[in-house]
Formats: sequence, structure tokens, C-alpha cells
Amino acid sequence: MARIVFADDGIAFDGRTPETRPLGGVESSVVFLMEELAKRGHEVRVFNKCEAPLEHRGVTWTPIDRGLPAAADLYIANRGHRLINAMPKAGKTLFWTHNPCRYMLKWRYLKELWKVRPGIIFIGEYHATTLPDWVPDGGRMVIPYGIPDLFRAAEPAHDLPPPRAVFTSNPLRSLGWLLDLWALAIQPKVPGAELHLFTGAATYGAVGDAKAREMEAVLDQARALADRGVVLRGPVPKTQLVEEFRQARCMLYRGDINETFCLAVGEPQAMGLPAVVSDLGSMYERVVDGETGFVARTDDAFAAGAVRLLSDDALWRQQHAAALERQRAWGWPEAAAAFESWIPGA
Repeated sequence: MARIVFADDGIAFDGRTPETRPLGGVESSVVFLMEELAKRGHEVRVFNKCEAPLEHRGVTWTPIDRGLPAAADLYIANRGHRLINAMPKAGKTLFWTHNPCRYMLKWRYLKELWKVRPGIIFIGEYHATTLPDWVPDGGRMVIPYGIPDLFRAAEPAHDLPPPRAVFTSNPLRSLGWLLDLWALAIQPKVPGAELHLFTGAATYGAVGDAKAREMEAVLDQARALADRGVVLRGPVPKTQLVEEFRQARCMLYRGDINETFCLAVGEPQAMGLPAVVSDLGSMYERVVDGETGFVARTDDAFAAGAVRLLSDDALWRQQHAAALERQRAWGWPEAAAAFESWIPGA
């Protein structure tokens, strides 16, 4: 058994948060990884901006302002540069990065990386290409996010779903573009088609609050398209998304150059939901083009893929089966085992 300490100074959350309200991909991934490491027999302690101490599913959560312990076998610093050198006596320090690594080229990061030489953990192959080789480190490894068992083990749709598409990402990540394409080139070609939007500022905590007005402008655009089958549902917990994915025909998401993993596409793919995405960022890593959906190179190709999945029953069944076969292999047990390989003496 190893002593594992995880530190994060971002938004407030704890191990119970995914059970009670929507939570962003990074934060939900922290919860799933910590719980999986605890299941594997390790002593796992998380220090973050949780409101109060908590013991939940084998993980100890403590407000970070109470200070970190002196040492651990494995110390994982999450995103913030102030955390990299917060445990000099750790057996091994890892720096877990989630966004494109341009921000790590600032002096405040480079000096800490030079001093500590942590192992750097990326969440995808595309993500790893965003950090130049000259940046100091103590080793690099790609460990993709695990797809939660909530989706990997879920009973998929058995009956052919209605012509319903879903969107579950940040509204500022090209939802406005999708709404325009839906209204002009997708919905008019599929009678009765609907686009259900599970999105909003609540998922992103204080970060979402800061951009709420900008997000609301996009959501107003969605509300104005009610007569084109657009249904604004708002953010929901992941437990509800399982049922929503069963009732959907496809996931539509343009993607973003800053998308380094995209759980919003990975989760429905694991339930057999085909997806149409654009060739941006890591999207090619989430969708097997032509097999579990389409990776579109143009707007016209995106619209055409969406129309086909919403209307071609044989194509939907084929891609649904392929997604179930190919997109359920990597979960949090596999990701936790990769993190374990960094424990000294493992």
C-alpha cells in the first residue's frame, strides 16, 4: 500500500459532488481516479478547495488551506504551478496537466519544473504534442482519462432511438456554430429531428460564473430555435445522462483546438452512441472515423454525417455496435494502474 496525496487549488468540489450536481471533466476525473486508487488498497488523501473534511469511498478530502502533509510515496500536483514544489520530500512528484501546455511555458511554471523535475502526465497523444521537448521534466507519460463504469457498463439502447441528437459540452465551445448548422443544414432534412442541449454555466463552478453572460447569449440563441427542434435541458448529473444517451441517436460536437481529451464524446461513445465531430484537437482520438461516427473536415461533411445518422437506421445500428465493441476498453482501473507505475518501487 502506498501513501498518495493529491493537491488541487481550482474550484470547490469533493467526492460527493458528482452524485449531487453536474461537474466538469477535470474535476470528475479527479474523483474517479482517487476512488479507484483507494479501491486498489492505497491510502489516498485529497487536498483541495472542498468546503469541509470528508471521508468518502475510501478517500480523505481536506481543505487545502489546512496545509499538506510533509511527505507521501506519490504526490500528484494538479494544474497549478504553486503546487509543483509543495511537497519536496515526496517519493515521486507528478504534475497532471489537462489543457494545451502553452501555459506551462511561462516562467512561473518553468522554474518549478526545473527545480522539481516531476513526471508530467498528459491525457492524450495530441495533448502531449503541445509541450516542447526542451521543457524540463522527470519523465512523460500519456494516461487518458478513464471512461467511468457508469457509462462503460451501462445497458445500451436496444430499440432504435428517435431522431434525437445531443450536445453535452461547454456552450462556448462552438455551440453557436452547431445551432446555425442545425437550423440551416440538418434539421430541415430530417422531419421531427430534435437537438437536446445538456449544457450551461452551472457545470463549471466559479469559472462558469465568470463567463455566464457570454454563455447565456449562446443559450438565448438556442431558445430562439425551439421551432427547429432545439430543446434546452440544462446541465444534469452524469447518472441522468446515461438514460439520455439511451434515448438519443447521435452526439453532435464540433470540438475545439483546446480539446485535449473530451469526455463529452468519450462517455456517449462507450454507450454505443455514434458521434459527429470536426477534426479539431483530440477529436480524432475519441471517434473512429466511419466506424463509430464521423470526423468531419468541412461544415458540409459534418451536416451530412448528422443527417445520415439521424435518418439511416442501418448505418446507426452498424455504428452503434462498433462503438460498443471499440470504445469500452479503457476505464479508471486501467488509468489507475498507469499512475501506480510511478510509485517508487512499484
